[in-house]
Amino acid sequence: MHGFTPADIAAIEDAARRFAASEVRPYLEDWEEAGEFPRALYGKLAELGWLGMGYPEELGGTPAPWALRIALSATLARHTGSGGVMAGAFSHSIGLPPILHHGSTELRQRVIPDVLAGRKIAALAITEPGGGSDVAALRTTARRDGDSYVIDGEKVFITSGMRADWITVAVRTGVEDGGAGAGAGSLSLLAVPGDAPGLSRARLKKMGWLCSDTAHLRFDGVRVPAANLIGEEGKGLKIIMANFNGERMALAAMALGMAECCYDEALAWARERTTFGTTLIQHQVVRHKLVDMKMRIESTRAWLHAVAERADRQQTGPDWVADVCMLKNHATQTMQFCADQAVQTLGGMGFMRGMASERIYREVKVCMIGGGAEEIMKELAARQLGI
Repeated sequence: MHGFTPADIAAIEDAARRFAASEVRPYLEDWEEAGEFPRALYGKLAELGWLGMGYPEELGGTPAPWALRIALSATLARHTGSGGVMAGAFSHSIGLPPILHHGSTELRQRVIPDVLAGRKIAALAITEPGGGSDVAALRTTARRDGDSYVIDGEKVFITSGMRADWITVAVRTGVEDGGAGAGAGSLSLLAVPGDAPGLSRARLKKMGWLCSDTAHLRFDGVRVPAANLIGEEGKGLKIIMANFNGERMALAAMALGMAECCYDEALAWARERTTFGTTLIQHQVVRHKLVDMKMRIESTRAWLHAVAERADRQQTGPDWVADVCMLKNHATQTMQFCADQAVQTLGGMGFMRGMASERIYREVKVCMIGGGAEEIMKELAARQLGI
């Protein structure tokens, strides 16, 4: 486990529990109402080394296996009960990997250290108004003009999009018109500064993840240096697809934590709530609901750990990609089931704002859609498995 032990995992889980209790939960409802959490939260996470987990030391990070990263994600999700906090605070986990793995040394040094230190915020911009999972059909263009690229187009549903200081943007290069017929061979990635002239942002209102700002971005002649190209021109699709695997692992870990949060709340309520002269937990039907939740949670945990172990051993391949896709579906279905059963167990209280299960119930769908919709995950898994 790259020098890490079960004791290290237990220590980070304990730290995550304490952090959630002191730095998130007392303020969460206010953040939900405000539609964002304070930027200072990034600095607090950075001080603990959590923003830099999995990144090289020379960039301000701490090398860490997936086993440790998913332990942190699942525990923070379980004890904050907030997908908005998780998505916003860790948006760099999808915005930075393309730069880390494919950016020039100069670009990595220019972007990554400030983000890992909590001084800057990073985001990823791929999805467009005209299409979601069909990445190869994107229309945003980047025209080469001397030592610069000039970007025109739109992106939508961008997590941290309102205040990101760096945005990794998927574009179409080498074509004058970014029509869907241009093909996957013209896709590229560019690192765009948040203060670039011509970039405008509009806040989106959502069903869940309320304290995570989500934006519609417009690029109107946005000029960025050619040095901000990530990888080779026209080779962006492969980078994007690889990046999705990491996002899906993180979503699965978060979904597991959210399912556990629902279980915890339902169990505590069932032990305390009295109906018809006895506590809810004394009713067989309620106990069976809790067992059904626990069964799905433990199967998700085992699968997540198995996939993470393969990733840490670099035993990846087509069947591993299929595993990640199926795991993401299984984990989010577990989250959906547990949220539904928890709200049912809580009864009227499950419908009230301020209850974790109510919040998670609203957040289920974005987890089942984000990082690749459930239907796309099934089709991709089928292709990888040769079905």
